[in-house]
Amino acid sequence: MFVIKKTPLIINSYFCTLELRIYNNKTLITMVKKIMENKVEEEEKGEAQQLKKRKGKDVFPFGNYKNYYGYRIGQGLNEDPRFKVLKKEWFEGKDCLDIGCNSGIITIQIAQKFNCRSILGIDIDSNRVADAYWHLRKIVRTEHNEKRRANASRVEVIEKGDGLEKNVTAAQEEKKAISRNCSPAERNLFDIVSFKQENFVHGRDSPEKYYDAILCLSVTKWIHLNWGDDGLITLFMRIWKLLRPGGIFVLEPQPWVSYEKNRRVSETTATNFQNIKLYPKEFQEILLDKIGFRTVEDIGSGGLSSSKTGFNRPIFLFRK
Repeated sequence: MFVIKKTPLIINSYFCTLELRIYNNKTLITMVKKIMENKVEEEEKGEAQQLKKRKGKDVFPFGNYKNYYGYRIGQGLNEDPRFKVLKKEWFEGKDCLDIGCNSGIITIQIAQKFNCRSILGIDIDSNRVADAYWHLRKIVRTEHNEKRRANASRVEVIEKGDGLEKNVTAAQEEKKAISRNCSPAERNLFDIVSFKQENFVHGRDSPEKYYDAILCLSVTKWIHLNWGDDGLITLFMRIWKLLRPGGIFVLEPQPWVSYEKNRRVSETTATNFQNIKLYPKEFQEILLDKIGFRTVEDIGSGGLSSSKTGFNRPIFLFRK
């Protein structure tokens, strides 16, 4: 057995090499740590940016979509397809209420098409109410301009007629009517249609205000998901109380599969979804047996011809 004796020089060289390795390892570790820290910092910045984007992204937990009617009505249609199952006699000369009116398109069209005495559109989102008033002003302005052009053409024809004094006088009178800001019919549209920001479930009943017709079109799901079974029952009870005897309630409920698709829109909706005991298929029974409506009628579907829209939903007419 041989024993190698290390001289002081060899020993010193050995420890120098060891110290150099330790130094190099520390340097390498420091470099790696620095790289990892930079990577974590970049990832955190990226996550923060993504979170900022998510926070800035529009979320509509109440179904208060900005362009709801844009894809509800579809391309190439000037009128909401649900009008094909609505009847004029339900609204003509009547006081009406549209719950969850969104941007007010169907509310205004009911006033125009069915000549109701008054119609109030309610929505939980103040931005959608502002949109509704914008649409109302735009429609009135458009109609006013069209009537002005038509009247101006008629005046021109009269003035180019046989020159009789009575025709010239008629032309002058019509010109005066055209110069007014808006016609009586146009002023009436502003008087007929109004909008209000309100959470209908938590709203207060006005003892002097009742309605002949109340609409609740594709709204029950959002009330149900946000306020549970209690909120749904409150909705139905308030509608019944606000209706005059013989009044009608037009209901377009969303199917349960639609609940499933939207249950995670917020923590509240996710929680309430798990606790819901009343399903859409039971709404008719609830409204008749529990709330007090006398009759119900399936008036058809307000959906489009294409099933891809997802809006081929049955609409029911309840009578108080």
